[in-house]
Amino acid sequence: MAMEITQVLLNAQSVDGNVRKHAEESLKQFQEQNLPGFLLSLSGELASEEKPVDSRKLAGLILKNALDAKEQHRKFELVQRWLSLDPNVKNQIKTCLLQTLSSTAPDARSTASQVIAKVAGIELPQKQWPELIGSLLSNIHQVPAHVKQATLETLGYMCEEVSPDVVDQDQVNKILTAVVQGMNASEANNDVRLAATRALYNALGFAQANFSNDMERDYIMRVVCEATLSPEVKIRQAAFECLVSISSTYYEKLAPYIQDIFNITAKAVKEDEEPVALQAIEFWSSICDEEIDILEEYGGDFTGDSDIPCFYFIKQALPALVPMLLETLLKQEEDQDQDEGAWNIAMAGGTCLGLVARTVGDDIVPLVMPFIEENITKPDWRQREAATYAFGSILEGPSPDKLTPTVNVALNFMLSALTKDPNNHVKDTTAWTLGRIFEFLHGSTVETQIITHANCQQIITVLLQSMKDVPNVAEKACGALYFLAQGYEDVGSSSPLTPFFQEIVQSLLTVTHRDDAGESRLRTAAYETLNEVVRCSTDETAPMVLQLVPVIMMELHQTLEGQKLSSDEREKQNELQGLLCGCLQVIIQKLGSSEPTKYVFMQYADQIMSLFLRVFACRSATVHEEAMLAIGALAYATGPDFAKYMQEFYKYLEMGLQNFEEYQVCAVTVGVVGDICRALEDKILPYCDGIMTQLLKDLSSNQLHRSVKPPIFSCFGDIALAIGENFEKYLMYAMPMLQSAAELSAHTSGADDEMTEYTNLLRNGILEAYSGIFQGFKNSPKTQLLMPYAPHILQFLDSIYMEKDMDDVVMKTAIGVLGDLADTLGSNAGSLIQQSLSSKDFLNECLSSDDHLIKESAEWAKLAISRAISTTEVISLQVVANSCISTMGSGTFGFWSEEVGSDGFAETGEECGINQGVTNCDDMKVHKRILSVTLGGNGGSGMTWRKLLVSDAELDYDYPGPNPKHDPRKGKPGGNSGKNA
Repeated sequence: MAMEITQVLLNAQSVDGNVRKHAEESLKQFQEQNLPGFLLSLSGELASEEKPVDSRKLAGLILKNALDAKEQHRKFELVQRWLSLDPNVKNQIKTCLLQTLSSTAPDARSTASQVIAKVAGIELPQKQWPELIGSLLSNIHQVPAHVKQATLETLGYMCEEVSPDVVDQDQVNKILTAVVQGMNASEANNDVRLAATRALYNALGFAQANFSNDMERDYIMRVVCEATLSPEVKIRQAAFECLVSISSTYYEKLAPYIQDIFNITAKAVKEDEEPVALQAIEFWSSICDEEIDILEEYGGDFTGDSDIPCFYFIKQALPALVPMLLETLLKQEEDQDQDEGAWNIAMAGGTCLGLVARTVGDDIVPLVMPFIEENITKPDWRQREAATYAFGSILEGPSPDKLTPTVNVALNFMLSALTKDPNNHVKDTTAWTLGRIFEFLHGSTVETQIITHANCQQIITVLLQSMKDVPNVAEKACGALYFLAQGYEDVGSSSPLTPFFQEIVQSLLTVTHRDDAGESRLRTAAYETLNEVVRCSTDETAPMVLQLVPVIMMELHQTLEGQKLSSDEREKQNELQGLLCGCLQVIIQKLGSSEPTKYVFMQYADQIMSLFLRVFACRSATVHEEAMLAIGALAYATGPDFAKYMQEFYKYLEMGLQNFEEYQVCAVTVGVVGDICRALEDKILPYCDGIMTQLLKDLSSNQLHRSVKPPIFSCFGDIALAIGENFEKYLMYAMPMLQSAAELSAHTSGADDEMTEYTNLLRNGILEAYSGIFQGFKNSPKTQLLMPYAPHILQFLDSIYMEKDMDDVVMKTAIGVLGDLADTLGSNAGSLIQQSLSSKDFLNECLSSDDHLIKESAEWAKLAISRAISTTEVISLQVVANSCISTMGSGTFGFWSEEVGSDGFAETGEECGINQGVTNCDDMKVHKRILSVTLGGNGGSGMTWRKLLVSDAELDYDYPGPNPKHDPRKGKPGGNSGKNA
């Protein structure tokens, strides 16, 4: 096979399908039968100058795919496979790869660069291939420019694959030196300079120490800025891409350079080719993103201790930046509204202007208004469209007070333009701007309403008329109507839209049937708007929403008729089924939310479920997802009656839980299991074995996307809540899984933002599971089954509290779990909670939270904890000394008491007392009906009092709360020498 590899690789690229298929099968067979030989053959092919470029390039591509994959589980398998190869085989392959960097064939060099980076990404973290970076750096001094170019490209790819902490600082310095020297204007070869500039983009994450050194940072910034002036367009573009990356990675270091950067970006935006100008605009968008994040996080309240202060670069640049961006709006392209993926200077400029408005707020309005007033009525459509776009772009950020007077004047003008302007571009942007007005300046939170009874009818009339326009204009009109409806969400029992409801619904249904509804997302926009109109409707329109049910059911039924469709038609049909299922979901939720409408709606429930089951038979992932969501809504609406559908539906539920490939479907199905649990409660029990088995398989799988795992844990809680103590049989499987995940998620110091966000999702899922399990077992005689897990749960709560990186959602759930633990386990949990490292601090922090939901949960938890520990417990133990072994004399009576703080936690230093000033109860126990109390401290050290308990009643002392740490039958209380027992 090795001798034939060249021809097989060429055949695998043949236009003849049969030849190609046979070659692909041969390659697969070779790989399966002899992996080392297969990889050696590929690397040899790639390195050989005598082989055709096409076979070499494919050999390199197959090699790269043998080392990496998009799916995490597959990637892990490939990494382990490579690491387990014979070291001699790996060394031969690596030698071939490095040799290929000297090839005269650019494609072979480029492919080898990528493969070397993949191998480095596997081996460098394992402390393998330590000589790689040295070998590459020695290539930089090679005379042939193409070797230098390939090496710089390799260093760039390697920096993309490898984490910065894998490479020591000395090597980082050498890499950056080589890269920056390659970027220098003195470098004569443009290919080398381009490779170096692109390499720097990937290496910036390694340059933390270098950017902290003024001299090194100055040098890097000078070289990057010089590269933006290169005669070669690709180098200029790559240099601006570096500046964009620097703006986010090293924002706090930019102050000395910002004026020079403004000058070069302004020049590029005004004069340079579009790819370069787009990156120059992107620099300022990136600065906006940084400052928006900082301002949102710190609320403008900065101190010298803030992690990253806001330098207000945008505010300072405003007088020059805004005119520059406004000029870009006049550079529209004729067909930009028809192309969904269009991106040009005008669109980039408008996006940046919107970000500037969000960054500086009111300050932008006086700078933009003159441009709008000057251009809005000009005969040239470009000027009218630019003025409208500018207006729409600044509606988010400035205060409603600042914008409302202008909007009131502009509204009539824009409604007129939407129907009368002769240019579709202008109408498209006008409809979009109206949508922005309704999104940001309309609704219950806005004091001065711009939509009144006087203009509401005109607005609706214009929007419905525009929905008959060309698809891109009609789609934006649907969007405007969407936000108009959303603004009336909290309007109460009567909505201004009610008189127009029937007409709006009919118009939207008409749009969905347009022949050209497939263009510009029009059909999707119409259904989304219909959903929002229904969702925000009031009880007044409930009869009309009910009338929609058979209409949408009929539409869905028609998509299920058995006509033969091409693959393209089938795809469109699946999309339509998804939209219709989504529409039914919203209708079900609306009608199911009040008893009168739910009662009438139930007549359709069987037919709707039948339709959904037929949709599942189509086996389309998208439709499956939408139908599954709709079934979740139906389960909620029908409640316990949903049980009659379970036998037929269960197989589809199981299929959804097994769908690792389309993990969104799996996630939605997990959510629907929760919906069904809430609807059926213990009627779900017959299906729980199958569901739990599959959920546990999902958690154990490396194939399933990690985002599905938090909702699976949460689903454990839903199941436990539904079936109560019947969850006992699953505890031995679920609890270790939860414990293992809790340990992983407890300590996350140094994690990036994305990892922290995921960790909080995971914690919340785990906590919701614990909460559901505790609540499910509450008032059950089997609550003691949970006691072995309580210490770990409290330890988990301690650790996440001490990490100080939990978000508000986790905080609310966590304090709820503390309350649930106390509420369910009662007195059994009292001493454990008192021993907890941080429960008291955590409770107090939540009680003083500004978030009312957290505060509410904390107040409930405080009550539960107080009940568990008891606010003030006094246990009176009548002690008769049958045999006194101390000097205090016989016949002494006493009591033992513990004072507990008002928050439910014993105060440090409180002591137990037994008369005559004796403190510290060290031990209490019952053996053969003899009660023994050992006393310590204050003159009573080592004294033991005993009493014969003559009746069962005396064994069960009558005191407030069955707290085990005060029950003599439980042995030594608290395990803390009686001090705070």
